[in-house]
Amino acid sequence: MSALQGIYSHLAELKTRLFRIIISVGAIISFLLTFRLDSFWYNGIKLYYPYPDPLQNLAAQITNHMRHSLVPEGVQLIQTAPGQAFYAQVYVAALVGIVLSMPIIVRELTKFIAPAFSDKEIHAIQRIAIPAIILFVAGAVFSYFTAIPFILDFLYQYGDAVGAVTFLDIMEFVTFVLQFLLAFGVAFQLPLIMYAATATGITDAKFWRSNIRYAIVALVIIGALVTPDGSGITMWFISGPMIALYLVGMIVIERRERKLKKNPSK
Repeated sequence: MSALQGIYSHLAELKTRLFRIIISVGAIISFLLTFRLDSFWYNGIKLYYPYPDPLQNLAAQITNHMRHSLVPEGVQLIQTAPGQAFYAQVYVAALVGIVLSMPIIVRELTKFIAPAFSDKEIHAIQRIAIPAIILFVAGAVFSYFTAIPFILDFLYQYGDAVGAVTFLDIMEFVTFVLQFLLAFGVAFQLPLIMYAATATGITDAKFWRSNIRYAIVALVIIGALVTPDGSGITMWFISGPMIALYLVGMIVIERRERKLKKNPSK
């Protein structure tokens, strides 16, 4: 097989795997925009079932939950242009579709890149795939229930201080929330990135402890850049967990290193 044929073969495989990912994400998005969840009681247990309703759909239900859970008291969520609420629902459905399709996304991408890595590297990737999904969800949950409510409430207190009536554009609200969910989901991957870099031989276990001061400074800077205010308070909702995750990753790597020294065959 010539080099050109090899490139065409890889592109064809990539196209197939991306198509499977798009089908998975698209099917979930379509479901969320087409059906709503209704409930009924059976023997004292509340059960849910999907019911066709393109207007009061699942994405709208999720958006309403976000509004009740995250929008500070006294702040009005508004639509300033036709279609904004619909686009907000599409954004929400897309994020949910990506998260729920994550096992398929990881599987397809892992299989595609497998020929480029050694058996040791593939084994390391496979070992962190499921923890990566769990940590992403954990980061998003932490952001949703802890960081985002505090940040929004803290920022809108400035409006209360001057007696301003505060309105929040629905697209800006949804975009803000989704950005933070993704940011925290990615940030919570830090221990796995550290583990993978050590397991594949890119660096060693001593690297993380010897550079901990530089890492903390870098994580604080990242927190300051991501958060929208200059108070120096909200940035710790990003920097703090990332520093904690760095320490957890460092401890796990050092424990693994000690086990490998005691039993090199593992």
